[in-house]
Amino acid sequence: MTAYTELAQTWQRQAQGALVIVKKNAMLYYLKPPVLIFGVLFPVFFFLAFKMGRPIPAESVVPGMVAMALWFTASAVGPLVTPWERRAKTYERLIATPVSLKAILAGDVLSGLIFGVCLSVVPILLGLALTDAFIVGPMKLAGGIVLGALSFATLGVLLAAPPASSPSNIMLLSNLVRLPLLFVSGIFLPIADMPPWARWVAPLSPLSYAGDMIRGGFGQAGYFPAWLGPVALLVFSVVLFLGAQAFHRRWRAKGL
Repeated sequence: MTAYTELAQTWQRQAQGALVIVKKNAMLYYLKPPVLIFGVLFPVFFFLAFKMGRPIPAESVVPGMVAMALWFTASAVGPLVTPWERRAKTYERLIATPVSLKAILAGDVLSGLIFGVCLSVVPILLGLALTDAFIVGPMKLAGGIVLGALSFATLGVLLAAPPASSPSNIMLLSNLVRLPLLFVSGIFLPIADMPPWARWVAPLSPLSYAGDMIRGGFGQAGYFPAWLGPVALLVFSVVLFLGAQAFHRRWRAKGL
């Protein structure tokens, strides 16, 4: 009973530490220009480039806009927090606290998840107000947004692992990973209409599954079986988090 109580108290302390990190990230980094540029303006520009000049109904691109905004916003916080901490010389103090590395990374993941979920409401409201789009599966839409934000935020934390103190270096690496995964995800072109090689690559992008679930929430046909999206996003989240934990632990001393 004593061992169980100690374990419960340890988990409680680590959870409290993770929540403190979420609060710290929200207060310090949510409104930083790089976060807003890479997390908010990027999807707007991509949407305009995709929509303008194409004879397609406006409501048909709303799910893609929501998924793309979620992709960039949820994965924008993680790659920037750790480099800023290293540059400000607060990273040493952070890892010296009694909070475990797992709790620190969980706090960064939750920060990206909350940021992505909150900002994804904006394109949803705009799509409902300015187009004929409507939600037919609210649970599927909510599941796609929350699970998608979880996996995207975890990817962002993994991309922050290299020992760089300049956010621009990490964002360059981040975009080298995020942009190819975006273009093979079926956001711009349905996966069924892609070349054979792209249809083989599409399942490697978590955005493919989140976008599929979000389209289902708006009543559009999906490419994957209904059960596969949630399972794949959870698997992506676990694998990416374990990878983030391993690489952050390996490169932690080099970033001091």
